[in-house]
Amino acid sequence: MKKIGSSLLVAIFAGVITLGTYKLFFEKTNYEVVSETNETPVLATSYTPTSAKGSGINEVDFTVAAENTVNAVVHVKNVTLSRGPSNLFDFFYGSGGTQKAQVGSGSGVIITPDGYIVTNNHVIDKANQLQVTLNNNQTYEAELIGADPNSDIALLKIDADRSLPYLAFGDSNDTKIGEWVLAVGNPFNLTSTVTAGIVSAKARALGKADQSFIQTDAAVNPGNSGGALVNTNGDLIGINTAITSQTGSYVGYAFAVPSNIAKKVVEDIMEYGNVQKGLLGITPIRLNTPYAAEKGIKNIDGVYIDGIEKGMGADEAGLQRGDVIKQIDNIRVRKLPDLTGYVSTKRPGDTVEVTFERDGESLQAEVLLKERQTLIVPVMGFEVKNLTDQDKKRFRTKKGVKIVGVPETYRGYGLNGKVLLAVDGEEINSIQEARILFGAISRYGKTSITMLNEDGERERLIFQ
Repeated sequence: MKKIGSSLLVAIFAGVITLGTYKLFFEKTNYEVVSETNETPVLATSYTPTSAKGSGINEVDFTVAAENTVNAVVHVKNVTLSRGPSNLFDFFYGSGGTQKAQVGSGSGVIITPDGYIVTNNHVIDKANQLQVTLNNNQTYEAELIGADPNSDIALLKIDADRSLPYLAFGDSNDTKIGEWVLAVGNPFNLTSTVTAGIVSAKARALGKADQSFIQTDAAVNPGNSGGALVNTNGDLIGINTAITSQTGSYVGYAFAVPSNIAKKVVEDIMEYGNVQKGLLGITPIRLNTPYAAEKGIKNIDGVYIDGIEKGMGADEAGLQRGDVIKQIDNIRVRKLPDLTGYVSTKRPGDTVEVTFERDGESLQAEVLLKERQTLIVPVMGFEVKNLTDQDKKRFRTKKGVKIVGVPETYRGYGLNGKVLLAVDGEEINSIQEARILFGAISRYGKTSITMLNEDGERERLIFQ
């Protein structure tokens, strides 16, 4: 009996050792932590080791970029004087009236140690006085050097008695979707405010065909306009410009002018006094429009060429109507803002390599960018062109632009073929200046234009 009991104990002990050995060395163990709540257990979906610091934002250090940026971002105050009627007599007859000061505010970025500041055109538009306050609370009077309403970029200058902290332009073409960024500015007059987010999209257009913005979800509010959008290295990759909102405050989307565009505009203003715009010379077609639907054009990955301007670079390079642009230099083109955003960083005389598709075949061409010779000015709708050497000799002038097209409303005034010299006393030297000056006039006020006929006689007309 004792012998049987001993054998049984040995067998049991051997079985325990065998089972333990199997469990320890051969069977894979799955653990699940079960709590006393009714919540569904949460299991990892990847076996990739996670960071000891956590994921994403915990691994990014914003402090250095923020510290360097806040000292280079300024508060811009725009004082505008408006004259309003002080009594009923003034209201009806327009005499007298009192001046009222209206103060607007925004942000700006110091880009040189000697006090050049980039901001938005809409921050300083129609200002009678500009003041800039630094992060150390010092205030300076600012001078407007130049502005470009089309890109919404303006350049200011202050005279400080010391070298100022500044930000260098980064390369916005290197910016990637999902990259962490900081927006620095003065929302609601709260100076030196830093918010963080990611680049949520690139090459966004907000209603205009030639716009190309960086989209971010960093919080941007009124007062942030003209401030800095920087990456975690502290590189200036954009100038905060706009938000989309039904309330006027931030709801998740903000837009910045890419630094490459802002840098080019600033350099043009400093060197030429205005923006030099190089063009391919194509008429693109915008998708998802009635015209595109009528032409049966949809679902195109690229930019469809609907027309070629004669004598421009695209024409000379052999591009044709129906070609689809797929790439320009090393920039992939999937939609129109990809193309216009890159071309906006170039000047007349620059050459770009265009990759396009024709009848299923991929082709390449070197295209010389040229300045547009004609355009239609805002509000009044005149078509104007730059003067040729022959025009300058015939009209005996070096200034002005030639009127080559007049809308039906103004055809009885004998404007066609004359040289337009000035608008409201402001001299015109190019079609770009004409576009800016006509864009600034009011549809409801008086506008005077000064012209020159072939006999060398000046004519002045007033429109209301």
